[in-house]
Amino acid sequence: MIARLTDVRAAAEKLSKDAKIFALADCKLLSPVANPGKIVAAPVNYKKHLEEAQADPELHHQNKIAEIQRVGLFLKATSSLAGAGEGIEVRHADRRTDHEIELVAVIGSQCNKVKREDAMKHIAGYCIGLDITVRGPEERSLRKSIDSYSVMGPYMVTADSVRDPSNLDFELTLNGETRQKANTRDLIIGIADLTVFASAYYTLMPGDLLMTGTPDGVGPITPGDVIDARIDQLGSMQVKVR
Repeated sequence: MIARLTDVRAAAEKLSKDAKIFALADCKLLSPVANPGKIVAAPVNYKKHLEEAQADPELHHQNKIAEIQRVGLFLKATSSLAGAGEGIEVRHADRRTDHEIELVAVIGSQCNKVKREDAMKHIAGYCIGLDITVRGPEERSLRKSIDSYSVMGPYMVTADSVRDPSNLDFELTLNGETRQKANTRDLIIGIADLTVFASAYYTLMPGDLLMTGTPDGVGPITPGDVIDARIDQLGSMQVKVR
């Protein structure tokens, strides 16, 4: 059945009259991607963070911290996904839990064994990500897959609206104090090559999330803290810790 144009116009006019405007501060922001098939994450993908992790026993816990080219990527449970308005719920409060800000690429079309020259065609857009991590000797995917430990937001910005994702300033503050500040040009493996890397092992599907890694400056969070994270051209989000 094909709707008549007059019916469509009438429905649109009614919707416009009934629409209400809400202040962003009054809205609870959920993840811009509701049901990703997988969350693929890049460890130690900034040189200074690699050096930081290797030097600090509270970060490496005797685990071997090596270059991303050697250790590869890892997966986070999709149940760890949360939006900026949902906040972070600390689990294992007796252990150190850290913040990590990251640029996140959202896959827009299926790709497998993609060539580098085609990689960026499969990116639908970008958002800010927080890769929350409880420290300890266990594997990364376990410690980073706790409920609410993958915060995405505040919304997805389409790829055509981001001039150069390889040159974006970003910053994370905790209770008003700057903790992490860097630029995506410092990535060891950039977005295109990360897409090639990931698609060499997995078929990437629309809605999959690719977390690109965090810079140095990671540090502990505790209930009551407030994280402010921003990335140029992608906006900013405030996330509460409980």
